[in-house]
Amino acid sequence: MAIDPSARIHPSAHVEPGARIGAECHIGPFCLIGPEVALGRGVEIKSHAVITGRTTIGDGTVVFPFATIGEIPQDLKFHGEDTSLVIGARNRIREHVTINVGTDGGGGVTRVGDDCLLMAGSHVAHDCQIGNKVILVNNAALAGHCVLEDEVIVGGLSGVHQFVRIGRGAMIGAVTMVTADVIPHGLVQGPRGTLDGLNLVGLKRRGAGRTDIAALRDLLAALGQGTFRDTARTRAGDNPESMLVREVLDFILGPSDRSFLTPR
Repeated sequence: MAIDPSARIHPSAHVEPGARIGAECHIGPFCLIGPEVALGRGVEIKSHAVITGRTTIGDGTVVFPFATIGEIPQDLKFHGEDTSLVIGARNRIREHVTINVGTDGGGGVTRVGDDCLLMAGSHVAHDCQIGNKVILVNNAALAGHCVLEDEVIVGGLSGVHQFVRIGRGAMIGAVTMVTADVIPHGLVQGPRGTLDGLNLVGLKRRGAGRTDIAALRDLLAALGQGTFRDTARTRAGDNPESMLVREVLDFILGPSDRSFLTPR
């Protein structure tokens, strides 16, 4: 066991031998920290949280009460393989959140980036790859192998099907089931989610100009007239000037065997 002298650990917490606790960490009452856990500098684990498995948590992350981080996957094919969970820095992981380690069949690692907010009751399944500044609103659930790029927001009570990719800056509305890939900066809503335009609020917050937004709107209209990949290949050949348009085209032409959510 390696516990930095500056770490504060409540007497009722149980830290198993082998755990690595970084400088200025704070572990609250009745927590369980497993033997393969590594906590970075200034990590705070509030009361009654469980951190187990081969789990690494980056500097400044806060885990709130009753979260369960690093448990085995909810996958009947999992038989105790040596897999892991890597969580970045400055995340806020709220009450009752669950995040599972990876599986051999999915690359072996579940990842969460930096500066994410996982609200109460949200779930991240095995082998998910989550970027930076992602928000999962209350009770949102990601199935296995999902990829969420930076600055994605998934609304409350929404579900994302396994192997789905969601591009940077996309917004998923509340109570939505996402069954296919979502282009960067897309807006998805409805009980069985459809692509309902662009996430204009998010684009403006990130400083996108009128020219870029107009180019994205033009691309979205073109995508609605044919197959996504055929249209994307044609548009990519035109060498568009807008970086945001190129980002969407690269996403569509990227590796995936899933279809895309299409405009209404």
